[in-house]
Amino acid sequence: MKDFQDKVAVVTGAASGIGRALAGKCVQESMKVVLADIEESALKQTEEELKARGAEVLAVRTDVSQARDVENLAQRAFTTYGAVHLLFNNAGVSAGTTVWGSSLADWQWVLGVNLWGVIYGLHFFIPRMLMQDTEGHIVNTASAAGLISGGGAGIYSVSKHGVVAVSETLALELAARGAKLKASVLCPELVNTRILDAERNRPQALQNAPEEQRMSPKMDAVVQTLRQLMEGGLAPSQVAEMVFDAIRQEKFYILTHPTTKLGVQVRMEDILQERMPTDIFWVAQQTD
Repeated sequence: MKDFQDKVAVVTGAASGIGRALAGKCVQESMKVVLADIEESALKQTEEELKARGAEVLAVRTDVSQARDVENLAQRAFTTYGAVHLLFNNAGVSAGTTVWGSSLADWQWVLGVNLWGVIYGLHFFIPRMLMQDTEGHIVNTASAAGLISGGGAGIYSVSKHGVVAVSETLALELAARGAKLKASVLCPELVNTRILDAERNRPQALQNAPEEQRMSPKMDAVVQTLRQLMEGGLAPSQVAEMVFDAIRQEKFYILTHPTTKLGVQVRMEDILQERMPTDIFWVAQQTD
């Protein structure tokens, strides 16, 4: 897909970070944009700012972990514009400590948003997009954490490995039927977003009890290190440019950092040698 003018895009997690940058890039490409986010005030602000740029925008408050919300999003998008050409399943959160120390609420929330949010997006949008019989593209946001091994972010990694797997399967299934609809998976490393502050949008029903909220000093140090690294990471607007370049070139894996390939190579060697996985995150820190 190379021509975006007057086409329609749907972006989840559109009120901040990579999602907001993708929405802005869609506007720059003269697209109509459906904005979806759970954070209502930020969603409204994003809608107003894009409309001030002359964009045609529809904002739909959406909790992507809820099937009925994503179904409503699809219905609103197709009812309003009659078609969807770009779908960015982008919303994401992060929570938890160790695999065993994370609460069940942590697992439910992160998998609900990061993995089920993508699944719901594919379920409710793809049949309609295929019926259009027009060029289109789906980009699912995973992470470098979905391609490599690393300790300390188990739930997040599980969710992102799942997004990579479902995206790979999706791309093969679309190709097998000769569909005009293509798919990619975005696997960024360090990007300057607010994902570490995702607790602001955590549903009340999935809040942790006070005793479950405490982090060990070691885990807290990991989070603080990661926060500093992310503040110096890529701007979301740079990622958005990379994504649109990848759509034009029909790339499947969208890797924002060259170091991801090294991490993948190390992981593949671990698998082929049937040995203990390498903690790529800490290897990267020691080689900086």
